[in-house]
Amino acid sequence: MSCNTPPSADPGAAPRTGFSLDEVAAVYRAINERRDMRHFRPDPVDCETLRRLLEAAHRAPSVGYMQPWRFVRVADPALRERIHGHVAAEHERTAEACGERGAEVQRLKLEGIRDAGEILVVALTDGRERYVLGRRTLPEMDLCSAACAIQNLWLAARAEGLGMGWVSLFEPEWLARTLGMPEGAHPIAILCLGEVEAFYDEPMLETEGWDTRRPLDELVFEDRWGQAGSKPVSGPQADSGDGSRNESVS
Repeated sequence: MSCNTPPSADPGAAPRTGFSLDEVAAVYRAINERRDMRHFRPDPVDCETLRRLLEAAHRAPSVGYMQPWRFVRVADPALRERIHGHVAAEHERTAEACGERGAEVQRLKLEGIRDAGEILVVALTDGRERYVLGRRTLPEMDLCSAACAIQNLWLAARAEGLGMGWVSLFEPEWLARTLGMPEGAHPIAILCLGEVEAFYDEPMLETEGWDTRRPLDELVFEDRWGQAGSKPVSGPQADSGDGSRNESVS
């Protein structure tokens, strides 16, 4: 597999896993085609679909089985508008903090709060300190667990043909107060979810020239930080993303 080639199914996976080759390929396709979406249609997400997506999120792994995720669905249009105004102000502050790249940040579309069919706020619940298993030396594992839930939701949404975008331009204390969260609860994401005209061909920030995806071989070490492995991650053949092999990619 080439460093920058999207992952796809191993033709030998079906006998080992109990999933058909098409099912395995579908998982890799959802991973490859997931995008952080900013452009939405205002069509509502039906209740059954939303329930399936939240069930997928709730199936995420969690350290110590603490299940720290909580979801607040923003249904009030006035509340949605307040959140949008707060995010817009933070967008400006972020642009200022980015120095010489501030003008680029101002031009970027970083949220779809007014347009998406659904807005969900994800928060860490209060009372997390009583969960010690797996967190004694790494208390941030509550955040990692909630991020797994968000990723589950994201991939399930992509499989359902829905776009999702994770917005982090907000002051957590403000959002917690605005949504009446108990002391100790901590919001980590505003999720814009809904129908889209089309999914981006590549991550939007890559299209906009903000950054590029790093080669995988630069990110995988062996035994010590920075030490390349004796066997490179890249192989002689690469998957094309649809389950077939592309021998022209190196």
